[in-house]
Amino acid sequence: MSRPSACPGLLRIVAARDGGLCRIKLPGGELGAAQARAIAEASTRHANGVIELTNRANLQLRGVRERHEAALSGELIEAGLGPGAGSLCAFDPAFAPASGSAAGSCSSPLDANGANAPPDTTALGFADDIRNVMTSPAAGRDPSALIDTRPLCAELLALLQSEARFAALSPKFALLLDGGERLARVDHPHDVWLAASADEGGVRFVFGLAGCPGDGADLGADTGTRRDLAGPRPLAAVAPSHALALVRALLHTFLDLADANANAAPHATRMRDLLATHSADTILEHAQRYVDFPLARDASLARWQRAPGADASLRLGAHAQRDANTWHVGGQPPLGRLSAAALHGLGALAQRYGNGTLRITPWQSALLPDIPTQAVPAVLAQLGALGLACDPAQAITHVIACTGSPGCAKSLADTKADALQLAARLPAGVDVHLSGCPRSCAAAHCTPYTLLAAAPGVYDLYRRDGRSGFGHCVAPPLTIDEAADLLARLVRNKPDA
Repeated sequence: MSRPSACPGLLRIVAARDGGLCRIKLPGGELGAAQARAIAEASTRHANGVIELTNRANLQLRGVRERHEAALSGELIEAGLGPGAGSLCAFDPAFAPASGSAAGSCSSPLDANGANAPPDTTALGFADDIRNVMTSPAAGRDPSALIDTRPLCAELLALLQSEARFAALSPKFALLLDGGERLARVDHPHDVWLAASADEGGVRFVFGLAGCPGDGADLGADTGTRRDLAGPRPLAAVAPSHALALVRALLHTFLDLADANANAAPHATRMRDLLATHSADTILEHAQRYVDFPLARDASLARWQRAPGADASLRLGAHAQRDANTWHVGGQPPLGRLSAAALHGLGALAQRYGNGTLRITPWQSALLPDIPTQAVPAVLAQLGALGLACDPAQAITHVIACTGSPGCAKSLADTKADALQLAARLPAGVDVHLSGCPRSCAAAHCTPYTLLAAAPGVYDLYRRDGRSGFGHCVAPPLTIDEAADLLARLVRNKPDA
């Protein structure tokens, strides 16, 4: 089976203008200190030492050198950065987990001499592709959370890697698991989303398709050229004990209906494609075949809204955790890029002051959880010394940019360099996205303002106003200085912009 997508992965190192690109998916965004050191060292041995934090809470290594690909992948797998051990045998057709089971057990394949055979790298690549479960970087720590989503996240990852059929899912097919945290990225559209909600019976998971756990408003989605996608409102809710089986049923339903529809329409690779030809009710009715609890649209959810509100600024600085006298401390590297030395330093901080882990966030920043109260000032100071911004008042925390022309042949401008220039003049509190082409790789969500490259150093300015794509084009091509001046005028005229 070949992939129609050229998405980079742990083994699929994709050519870019600045060398190979290797993407490392992190379960729940979590990275151990020893793994951080391994990535830092591998990035200098086999690549250019630039590590990018992505908007899906993963890492990317840029500038992978020719003929270093296998060695890099091998070192990362040895550091425990590939799919779970169970996935190495999951793509054997003989392996069939019991109905409704998240995972089965199997032993490594044996060679002719009875020794453990090397893993099937094709199967490992497929397993790596589909590890797309997003949770809050503060899961299990956020005082506002209704439920700790980490156990369910682990079960969902095991599910994705344990059933052979799920290898057919697109590498972009993604799940969102929202525990109700204040620090949560809930404006990224996902193929399936589940959001914890409190009611008189306790906590349940409200779920929906091809959208976000919002209020059904225009939330945006990515389709190669930007367009909007509100997606259906919440469909129904299930008990936490049924959440895993629900997701399994929806994944099988997606594959069933996409396969059945393949001859009559373009093959569906994302849930939004399926919803173009099948109603949400049809999808629920089909999914009912896979579960023994009722699945039907719940009219009482028509006005459901996620609560409490999400606050992205909580990714920066120090914030109290659920447990007394512990804090998470966060910082953001400029435009989501770390040097190998900075990543090594983050790992050392986590080891010395925290629990030995980092949490990578979908805002291209990093958290150190479980920092004792007395260590918070030292951690903040050392994050600053590593070049990370820890204060939301710092303009650089409000700017995102794609790789730009040095690394991407499709980009019309050096967006990273231009973003740094813009940040020096950006009005306070204004969020801006620089994109080198209409694909909008740096932002899966909708930003208030977008600068879309028209030529090197020249951009069209768009303002988000509910229209499709980036919104309304406010001005024809502008230099970065002209864009900064216009943004300042727009903010003065509309203070809530």
